[in-house]
Amino acid sequence: MKRFQGKVAVVTGGASGLGEATCTRLADEGATVVPFDLTGDTSVDVTNEASLAAAFDKVVTDHGHIDALATFAGTPGGGPVHGLDANEWARVIEVNLTGTYLSCKHALRHMVEQKSGSIVTVASVEGIEGTEGGSAYNASKGGVVLLTKNMAIDYGRLGVRVNCVCPGFIDTPMFRDVMGSEGMSQYREEYREHHKLGRFGHPEEIASAAAFLLSDDASFVTGHALVVDGGYTTGMRTGLSSLMGLDG
Repeated sequence: MKRFQGKVAVVTGGASGLGEATCTRLADEGATVVPFDLTGDTSVDVTNEASLAAAFDKVVTDHGHIDALATFAGTPGGGPVHGLDANEWARVIEVNLTGTYLSCKHALRHMVEQKSGSIVTVASVEGIEGTEGGSAYNASKGGVVLLTKNMAIDYGRLGVRVNCVCPGFIDTPMFRDVMGSEGMSQYREEYREHHKLGRFGHPEEIASAAAFLLSDDASFVTGHALVVDGGYTTGMRTGLSSLMGLDG
């Protein structure tokens, strides 16, 4: 099924991980995909407004329109607030929240003019609920969720839908770097156990969710934060289910 035949999609952070998987999914479904990243054919820094604006303008010059945007560019970072350097706070907010705002801003310039478009921002389960030491990352992703809802309100009557994907812990290079770092690797199994499906997610599973929200299959969905987390945020699991014979 070619849901994106004739469509032009921009994916920030499209060179690796979740962004790369989404580029592949959209291309497989017929889209012309333009990945923005710090590396690759289209080198764009989402925190540099001038280069970002020029990159979106070039997409329209080259292809005539922009139909879809997915904002996967992001960075980890945080720590307990009393010990968190202000520069580290600013760095995480700048990439994750301000970078999302700027990407949406310059896609929306064109979508408003053409009176059509679909945007999927990328937050996290850590933008839905708190985590130990999350501070800057959680704040940035929580901001993305509310920014998404506000854009859905502002642009819905202009034919633009805006939704958000909130992934759980997904097996990507960035995730492996964080979980393999000193002091974190010992907690990897505990994080896995908190996912009620008993495993970490795959990039393709997030790509599927993003593709749905970007597509006309979600034509009556806007302002929604879709949690794709293997049950991570559903509630506490103590292991009592094993006494009821419910463990696989």
